[in-house]
Amino acid sequence: MKLRPLSLLFSCLVLSPVAHSAAISFDEAWQLLQQDNNSIAAQRANVERYQHLQSATDDLNLPKVTVGANYTRLDQDITVSGKQLADSIDGLPQTVITNPFLSAIAPMLGNAKSTISERDIFTSSIRAIWPIFTGGRISAAQSAAEGKTDEAKSQLAMETQARYEDLSKYYFSVVLAQEVVKTRELVEQGLTKHRDNALKLQQQGQIARVERLQAEAALDKAKVERKKAQKSLEIAQAALSEILNQTTTVEPSGQLFINQNLPPLSAFVDQTLTTYPGLDLLDSKEKQATSLIKAEQGKYYPEVYLYGDYSLHEDDSLASQMKPDWLVGVGVNVPLFDNSGRSDQVQAAHSAVSQVRYLKAQAKQDLSVLVKKTYLEAQQAQEEVTGLSSSIDLAKENLRLRQKAFSQGISTSTDVVDAQLYLASVQTQRAAASFNYLLSLSKLLALSNQMDSFNQYKHNAIATQSL
Repeated sequence: MKLRPLSLLFSCLVLSPVAHSAAISFDEAWQLLQQDNNSIAAQRANVERYQHLQSATDDLNLPKVTVGANYTRLDQDITVSGKQLADSIDGLPQTVITNPFLSAIAPMLGNAKSTISERDIFTSSIRAIWPIFTGGRISAAQSAAEGKTDEAKSQLAMETQARYEDLSKYYFSVVLAQEVVKTRELVEQGLTKHRDNALKLQQQGQIARVERLQAEAALDKAKVERKKAQKSLEIAQAALSEILNQTTTVEPSGQLFINQNLPPLSAFVDQTLTTYPGLDLLDSKEKQATSLIKAEQGKYYPEVYLYGDYSLHEDDSLASQMKPDWLVGVGVNVPLFDNSGRSDQVQAAHSAVSQVRYLKAQAKQDLSVLVKKTYLEAQQAQEEVTGLSSSIDLAKENLRLRQKAFSQGISTSTDVVDAQLYLASVQTQRAAASFNYLLSLSKLLALSNQMDSFNQYKHNAIATQSL
């Protein structure tokens, strides 16, 4: 029988130069990845970004204070004549109008002019506007900013879970490759011994030359397969070192294992539906959509604000002298007609909330199915590892008998080679099943946000080699 090649298992891994090895456990590798992984660091920076933007919305409750300056040029100076001034005075008593003295100077006042303001005007002042009531738009903006921060945190958690699953694949791929190399080395050792026995038996005339040639051919092929397995191991180690951002080759200290029992399926499902960050992300989306409803509804309400102005610079003119240095007041803006489509905007925001709620309900269904599928795959791998133990015992006994029969001349070289390769194939199949179990277990822990509990499963594990 031929051993199934594992080249497809490592085809996604990239070879890079290696240096000396450094043993590391899966937990240590996970801590290292969280510190040095660029995608996780990018999501952390994204969280910090939205935290700053959320903090910025707190200032919306504060007054806006500005310093402004204006330069204006008129077509001419603003002047007023004595006659214009006199004519503009209403309500003077008749005794004042008929006063002889005023009557005497009236002609002179009529020819006189006073400059109210020159044509070049420069003003500077401090202005302040303080919103008192905005129809809930400020609180809606703050709530939306908080929702975006929550969304960024959920994205960080999802990225962390994805990297955890990737690490388990890369890490245990190396462990599996090591097991395959060991199996191939044992095959080579067994076939080397078989070739030596065949050579002696041929020299003694007990077997034909073709039997010895078959033994040599099988040994040469075993050497090729062992070298291929070693190359696959180097590729897997290089990929693991790369994902951990290490310049030296990372040597896993962990082993393939399974657990005799898993917690009930309902425990994983309930924990996933409670803690999965993708559901939290949809909650943050709903929060943002609800805030948008309040913001759009706020456009129907008036705005109330305080305002004030204090002059910093005045021209040396009569108008400037007459103007007060400061002023304060209360302003109200009442929306009568708005061209932004307030009604449709509100309806669109309601539709966004409904969309998010439907998405969340569908996500819960999909998560339940995914957890159940992964759980059953883990159980299937457990059963496969356990069930192959008897096959390995049988293969070992069959190999022993074939070797003994060959030495006695009642079995062929092909029988021994087939028995040796069958044992290797069953051992590799069991190692691959244990590998699949660990991938399923890591996925279950990631989905249910229990990644820190991996060591508990490892502590209660059954090593594949002991089965």
